[in-house]
Amino acid sequence: MPWMGKEDARMTLAATDFQLLANAGFPPAKFQPGEVIFSEGDKGDKMYVIRSGEVEVERDGKIVETLSGGGIFGEMALIDGSPRAATARAKTACEVAPITEKTFLFLVHETPFFAIAVLRVASRFRPPGLPLGLAPAMIGRD
Repeated sequence: MPWMGKEDARMTLAATDFQLLANAGFPPAKFQPGEVIFSEGDKGDKMYVIRSGEVEVERDGKIVETLSGGGIFGEMALIDGSPRAATARAKTACEVAPITEKTFLFLVHETPFFAIAVLRVASRFRPPGLPLGLAPAMIGRD
């Protein structure tokens, strides 16, 4: 990827790693359209990588993001131990790879670019200047 800077190339590789992770042999979970994967306020003990299909992320009944193959969601529960900040619902028939905290910590330890990529994804809803761990509690507040 000669046209990219080192940082861009590394992040592209990290994004590719999400798709590789989705297909790495973790037992998949399958959901039908409209089925809830987890609800806002639930205790979170895993994150998910989408293998196929689409997932909608909702806060207060409003869709804030639609994710597809290779996308990740539910990562904040593993980063800061907070309850789910949103509801994840299958938009289409989908298959996701659940990533447990143990696997997540192993990946963070062994592949630092994975950790950076996850943190960048996790910060997508964080208001500017707000520490990462406070973002889920602050989203949608005036």
